[in-house]
Amino acid sequence: MTVDDAVVLSDSNRLVVRLTPCDIVARVTPLTHFASAELEVDLVTRLAQTDSPVAALEARVGPRVFVRDGFKITMWTYFEPVQSRGLPPADYAQALKRLHAGLRQLDFTTPHVMDRIAATQRDVANRDVTPELADADRALLADTLRDLGRSIVDRRAPEQLLHGEPHPWNVLDTRNGPLFIDFENTAEGPVEYDIAWVPQQVVERYPNADEDLVGLCRGVVLAIIATHRWSRGDQHPSGGRRSGLAFLNALRDGPPWPALDEVTW
Repeated sequence: MTVDDAVVLSDSNRLVVRLTPCDIVARVTPLTHFASAELEVDLVTRLAQTDSPVAALEARVGPRVFVRDGFKITMWTYFEPVQSRGLPPADYAQALKRLHAGLRQLDFTTPHVMDRIAATQRDVANRDVTPELADADRALLADTLRDLGRSIVDRRAPEQLLHGEPHPWNVLDTRNGPLFIDFENTAEGPVEYDIAWVPQQVVERYPNADEDLVGLCRGVVLAIIATHRWSRGDQHPSGGRRSGLAFLNALRDGPPWPALDEVTW
């Protein structure tokens, strides 16, 4: 396959580039990255067999993870985005419902949502990881994660395999319909945790969701993102500390927690 250029599509905790003219998307992560590229490749390969709405691996390369010079590289199909419209909430909700149906068909071992909450709690407590967090903000995040985590467990909601972060930046609006990408945070938990990452108009169109549980999960989502933005070496393009302040302010305002897209980054 011929590659003359690499166009950067995303540059945060991993680099995503479009290789031209062969039109392949390469995702590049350091070997030290927390998530397993092999797990993501295996999961998406299985999901594609269930006719789930996922952006598939590049068929000309196959389900492989390449290791070069301290990085892992995976190759994915490139989809031209639809530019003329935003993704309709009803289409988004239907695609997420189909994705959850596909995930329920898989026997796949992943961490639990509570494991991610616990990992975030450790980052909040570790001043080497979040050195610039003020004491009051550190306490706010710690209390939020502890209290909401307990409340989520107490709900005893049904659980299943989840995407982990199906927010608007992880769903492509393509001519083939909405397709989900980036399964590095896949986890076991209630579907309401996934739903907490999407806009309110999508929540309203997802059938039979426990909106109270969605609200609790939204608070956790805000705390997780705030912690990431205050972590040492965070490279998210949303603005680093400025974005971190926005999410802390949303938490300070208290419930009802806003949807992710309602927070000014």
